Amino acid sequence: MAVHLQATGSTSCLHTGQGVPQPSLSCTTKVFVGLKLQSPGSVYSGKTNLNVEFHNKVHKSVNSRTQNSKPARPRVGMMPIGTPRVPYRAPGEGTWQWVDLWNALYRERVIFIGQHIDEEFSNQILATMLYLDSIDDSKKLYMYINGPGGDITPTMSIYDTMQSLKSPVGTHCVGYAYNLAGFLLVAGEKGNRFAMPLSSIALQSPAGAARGQADDIHNEANELLRIRDYLFKELANKTGQPLEKINKDLSRMKRFNAQEALEYGLIDRIVRPPRIKADAPRKEAGSGLG
Repeated sequence: MAVHLQATGSTSCLHTGQGVPQPSLSCTTKVFVGLKLQSPGSVYSGKTNLNVEFHNKVHKSVNSRTQNSKPARPRVGMMPIGTPRVPYRAPGEGTWQWVDLWNALYRERVIFIGQHIDEEFSNQILATMLYLDSIDDSKKLYMYINGPGGDITPTMSIYDTMQSLKSPVGTHCVGYAYNLAGFLLVAGEKGNRFAMPLSSIALQSPAGAARGQADDIHNEANELLRIRDYLFKELANKTGQPLEKINKDLSRMKRFNAQEALEYGLIDRIVRPPRIKADAPRKEAGSGLG
């Protein structure tokens, strides 16, 4: 089938090559066979234009599918980057809901310290601990530590809050706990301070970077000495080591593996996860993580 496009002024004419007289020369005529422009004399060559029929069928098929159908949702072929979402069911609720992983762990009273402790991060940890303690002060909080420590004042605020809560706070070193992060590990509830077998702990005196006039540097040094004496006294109470030994050992950075930390009194137990038996009974579905 050949298609003719005729235009005279503002009027266009559409004729087919079957049963229609040949258009007059007064109309501007363009004849397309397939995708090529042909001369008017070649319209009645007797050849069927299969390309035009094929494109018309495809056009009608696509229109019929897209007019009354909703746009398809794009498929994700790669794992999305960011915080994963997990199924969680709160106590008393009958349905599961998808929440981000950290939110689900907070609801299970699990707190992670896995970065440099600054003012913003410290405020988030404080708010979480205070909220969980207000909900139920009879359940234990679990603080998992895997970080380098941080600033003195934000870390001390976390320590003071841990000591003031009614809920016991258990601490777990799952990677490394350096400097003030190690101090938070030791500050956990007695008997609930744990470390993994390959974890590493390092402690030292607090450091500062005072600048300015001599009097300012002197005042900063006195403040660091006051904080150091307080920290060493608390470490002596938590570990059972003499204060003189604490001062001598921590005059420079001292590193401990899990066994050395246990012998020094920094932790109470080394956690060695038991192997999961293949025929162990499956836990019934209840509240918590799915």
